[in-house]
Amino acid sequence: MILDVKDLFCGYGGPDVVQGVSFSLAEGERLCVLGPNGCGKTTLLRAIAGLLPRRGQVLLDGADAACLPRRALARKVALMSQLAPVYFSYTVYETVMLGRYPHRKGGLLDRDSDADRSAVRESLERVGLWQARDRAVTELSGGQLQRVFLARVFAQDPEVILLDEPTNHLDLKYQVELTESLRAWTARPGRGAVGVFHDISLALVFADRVLLMQDGQVRYLGPAAALDRDLLGRVYGMDVAGYMRATLKRWE
Repeated sequence: MILDVKDLFCGYGGPDVVQGVSFSLAEGERLCVLGPNGCGKTTLLRAIAGLLPRRGQVLLDGADAACLPRRALARKVALMSQLAPVYFSYTVYETVMLGRYPHRKGGLLDRDSDADRSAVRESLERVGLWQARDRAVTELSGGQLQRVFLARVFAQDPEVILLDEPTNHLDLKYQVELTESLRAWTARPGRGAVGVFHDISLALVFADRVLLMQDGQVRYLGPAAALDRDLLGRVYGMDVAGYMRATLKRWE
């Protein structure tokens, strides 16, 4: 397994938001985390990425993530958070190049290497933004900016990508393209992805397995195709499957 999370507890200084969550991620696997607002999905990702204090273990290729230097950890795990304000007028190219920092022996003061430039170009082409490389990120739409941040994660070249609402701000075309890009990325050796989605339909299409959370705990962990509609309805407090079917009937 490239990622093992064992009995994880974490929060923000008060009661634990995430309570005893355990799961593993195999090479090439895509795991989607589902659950209603406030159930601990984002908190779980932030704890795995080392951004929150935690109890329990996070193992990367069998090594305890807590014992890894920060730059070494960044070569193994990358977190793409929900869209945040941008305060600096970097170009698209410069923003994506920041993802190469973990691979530089001298840090940000190192000159861009051929490997860095190749990784940035490939990442921008992957998200369809190579032609916009010289634009300032402050001029971009929310959807374009989301794609820039995904390109930066690709350029970081980790083993595991943690995605917090990766399709946020994207129109339908780019939602499909983003999930296909992630599918192709995880097909490479030694890679996997854990994504938090609010769009359940998109998550079930993208995921190999689903981790369903409620009140900080795991209610289901298994194949996406075997997720029980009644359990899903109880967790979300509504007939999710019925709502989806009724929505699709409008196209008949």
